[in-house]
Amino acid sequence: MQKSFFIIAFLLAYLLSTAQVDPNSIHTDFVLSQYRINFDNYIRDQTIAQTFSLAIDSNTEYDYESACMAASQFMIKNEDVKNGFKKIYTSYGSLPNSLKRAWVEAVYGLYPSEYLLLFKKLIAKESQPKLFAMLAAYIYRVDHSPASRQLLQQQMQQIFPAYITSPVLRELKKYLDSYNSIQQTQRPAVTDLFLYQAQLQQKIIYSFQRWNRDYPGLAIIQNADGSFVKDTDGKLLVIEQLARSASGLPYFITDGNTPQGIYSIQGTAVTHNNFIGPTPTIQMLLPFENDYLYWGDVYDSSKDPMGNYLNLLPVSWRKYMPVTEAFYAGKIGRTEVIAHGTTLDPAYFTGQPYYPFSPTLGCLCAKETWDGTTGKPLISEQVNLLNGFLATEGDTGYLMVINLDNQQKAVQREEVEKMVVEFENAIISNTSDSLKKVNQ
Repeated sequence: MQKSFFIIAFLLAYLLSTAQVDPNSIHTDFVLSQYRINFDNYIRDQTIAQTFSLAIDSNTEYDYESACMAASQFMIKNEDVKNGFKKIYTSYGSLPNSLKRAWVEAVYGLYPSEYLLLFKKLIAKESQPKLFAMLAAYIYRVDHSPASRQLLQQQMQQIFPAYITSPVLRELKKYLDSYNSIQQTQRPAVTDLFLYQAQLQQKIIYSFQRWNRDYPGLAIIQNADGSFVKDTDGKLLVIEQLARSASGLPYFITDGNTPQGIYSIQGTAVTHNNFIGPTPTIQMLLPFENDYLYWGDVYDSSKDPMGNYLNLLPVSWRKYMPVTEAFYAGKIGRTEVIAHGTTLDPAYFTGQPYYPFSPTLGCLCAKETWDGTTGKPLISEQVNLLNGFLATEGDTGYLMVINLDNQQKAVQREEVEKMVVEFENAIISNTSDSLKKVNQ
């Protein structure tokens, strides 16, 4: 590409064109004040209290699973939940794996340390790889001393002699070995990503997050020509996004936090899920979820899947392990990680660092607030994301989730703007040298 092309692209700021989604056309009864009151009563009285008052048997196991999921998603901790959880761990050995997973997931999100001793007993006899990994993640979060890590690895090797053949256990070992230390590792320059994507000429959304996903992140959009989408005032368009799951489980567990790495965007869609709401979603794929759609025509048959995945990154990023989380999450079997809005009442999350955002089952959730009288959005960061992405031709591309660092605060506009300005200055001042450097 010629230097003059980039200079023209960046001197002519991209403003949003006619919006593809009109927020005034969006409506849902699910956010109306009385609906929210009725729903809250139903969740507390029917889904949780009534279910947990029953004995656990083959007729109630599915209801118990639903109650665990409700308690986890809506952060409900009360005597009904405590009593129901007690019944579950009393009957743990005879329960189906799906109920066990729902319970461990709920405990992970609601009781971050209280179940340590019990989980240490359960893990010693756990023969299901995913459940073992979930229990191990809980134990390691509470006690990540060298002795604790060593014991967990010994137990894994004893119970699963062939653990290396299990994708989830391989990722667990990596997690135990390096998760805390990798957060201190210097990540490569984000401007290298910007430069490389400008060469690939694919639209891309970057979602910048913290390692501690309790704190919201910011997303920005890079057009196929390398420029960044601006708002109607000519400022960089930034979209508030949460990449935290309700449970807070690690990225390699189903319904865990959104994995870092590269997703393939496959258009938009409107879901019929009341919790997500009527605002169109951005549909995404992880590696291995649908190989044909994920790779499109960029797959190089002379390379293995990881080689192709890394080829979507500049050389400086190809040895940075955290950016492969999405690859391994897909290999483990995670699916349906998308970017969407939310209709959940933020009151459930009062007091949390991410309030008024809604945690999810591991998706990227943009902030949306609603008018309880009209059922229309007051604020929709999801609409801003959609319109920014669709402002130029095409509805496919990539989305990349990157943890910037471990500051204990939300990602700030100034941090993202600084990276974009550095990139734009590099392009304007010395395009050819910059492009050469990123491919060395």
